Amino acid sequence: MTSDTKRWRFGLAGAGRGSGYGRLLADSANCEVVACCDTSHEALARFQAELKLPDSRCFTDYDRFVSSAPMDAVFIGTPIPAHAEQTVKAVEAGVNVLSEVTAAMTVADCGRIVEAVRRTGRVYMLAENCCYWHFIIRWQELVQSGRLGEPIYSECEYLHPMADLMVNPTTGEDYWRAQRPPLYYCSHSLGPILEITQDRIVRAMGLGNGHRVMPEHPVVGAIDIQVALFETAKGAIIKLLRTAIAPQQPPMHFYMVRGTRGFIETDRRGPRRGYLYIAGEMREAEESEAEFSDPFLPPETRAGGHGTAEYLVLQDFLRALGTGRRPRLHEVRAMDLTVPGIIAHDSAMRGGVWMEVPSFAE
Repeated sequence: MTSDTKRWRFGLAGAGRGSGYGRLLADSANCEVVACCDTSHEALARFQAELKLPDSRCFTDYDRFVSSAPMDAVFIGTPIPAHAEQTVKAVEAGVNVLSEVTAAMTVADCGRIVEAVRRTGRVYMLAENCCYWHFIIRWQELVQSGRLGEPIYSECEYLHPMADLMVNPTTGEDYWRAQRPPLYYCSHSLGPILEITQDRIVRAMGLGNGHRVMPEHPVVGAIDIQVALFETAKGAIIKLLRTAIAPQQPPMHFYMVRGTRGFIETDRRGPRRGYLYIAGEMREAEESEAEFSDPFLPPETRAGGHGTAEYLVLQDFLRALGTGRRPRLHEVRAMDLTVPGIIAHDSAMRGGVWMEVPSFAE
């Protein structure tokens, strides 16, 4: 995956998401998985068998895992409320971090991550896989070529009902997602748009605080639907729509970028299709491919679970480790993709007021 000759030792925290990266790392000539961690003994046993690790390298306690396992880097695929604390502990132990989204649950915790990474000099990268879908990379090339003109408006939607992952249907017990407002999970949507346009958000407002889909469970994670409007540093407008419970089958991502000379968008009827229109080049919108995976990469690069995206995420992270350069989605850029959703939800709880979005740039 990289020309660096060092053999990188990885630890995996979180059996669910970690297993996909474990398969990719196991297939890499210059990487090895040396330890794993999960609070579930059953999940840890499955993890251990798949990775062929001895008992001494398998942990249910994260502190012991990060302080005693011989790791160069850790993939954090645990529940989101644990991300900030686990990231800080890892970098303070001298371990580089590849973190699953979302980076953190509060603006203060986002700041803690940035401060800890700067203080320790460790590499941090947000594993926002949607930014690495093949069509998103092609769209970025198109927009940066200038053919669409200057981006002035974008839309993004992530409609994915997952009530069964929020509340135990048998006991009624809340899972951790019950405390995650819809707009907090914004990086799958904002990440590709902000990378395509090479922009960042400076102001946000949000709406949505109803509980009509699951009235018997009025927690923030079960808010019906939320919408946010964002203003960017380059003066563009972005609209984001998010739900974790409103009916939608199949679950859907939608992206659209509109420039001064045209637009490009995905098809709401299904993946792998889209539409492109450029004034002066076309009489009307034409169909455009929207493939998730890079067709030129071999089949084994799809082992991560979302086409070739995880493979490309891992390549960028390994390149950063090998060169000492910051990865594409470094600690500050990670917060550009995270904080706007936190602020937009706060705005929704205040009735939709416009609020400033802080930046962690130096």
